[in-house]
Amino acid sequence: MLITSKDNDLIKHIRKLKEKKYRDEFGEFIIEGAKMIEEAIREEAQIKYIIVCDDCKTESSMTQEQLYDIAKYECIYVTEKIFSLITDVVAPQGIMAIVEKPIKSENKIDYKADSFLLLDNIQDPGNMGTILRTADSLNMKQIIVSPGTADCYNSKVVRSTMGAIFRVNVIERDLEKVIKEMQKREIKLYGTDLKTNQTIYDVDYHKTAVIIGNEANGVAENLLALVDEKIKIPMPGKTESLNAAVATGIILYEIHRRNRE
Repeated sequence: MLITSKDNDLIKHIRKLKEKKYRDEFGEFIIEGAKMIEEAIREEAQIKYIIVCDDCKTESSMTQEQLYDIAKYECIYVTEKIFSLITDVVAPQGIMAIVEKPIKSENKIDYKADSFLLLDNIQDPGNMGTILRTADSLNMKQIIVSPGTADCYNSKVVRSTMGAIFRVNVIERDLEKVIKEMQKREIKLYGTDLKTNQTIYDVDYHKTAVIIGNEANGVAENLLALVDEKIKIPMPGKTESLNAAVATGIILYEIHRRNRE
């Protein structure tokens, strides 16, 4: 099947999926590039369609094995002109897919984990994607986010996760309720706060949850009021704050290092 018209229903549908409200409505999101599709296949993501540019001039970087795997799915071919209308990439590889989002009702917090990451209203898609990738590098299986946090299925987030989106469960919850539930389960809560004197090196990380706040305003006051202790990253230089994704990486690796000890 070769699609040549921008008025085709599938093309209209793909263009709608660029907006969060339609990703939520249809329970689908878009991935682009051979690497992302390879990751989706490996992680057994629910791929609905694979869209291939029929006459794109870019050289395919896919191996024969990848092409064989892709052929097992329903493939839709489009012209280069049509592909340029649906891609979000500056130099596209000529391949994308529509993938089903995990079912929300099955998105449950695993309170048996050793450490937890909570994100309060992180806004930047690049930060969100980098945080997911960092969590995946430490084999964390879940991140709990507030409703105001950047959509993890935004195309920029998905690309920057480099496949982590298929391995890390992103669970949207009211963080105040989550914190109270964690405290009932004797999970210690740390909130990041630049005003405290206590650093990430001064505390114990056994059965711990850390809350990372919004890029501009930090962790919300109502959440900070509930945490067991406040911590910060010591910065002996003149820089007063760090990028949210960088700060998260430093804290998560300190937790990992301490727990290994």
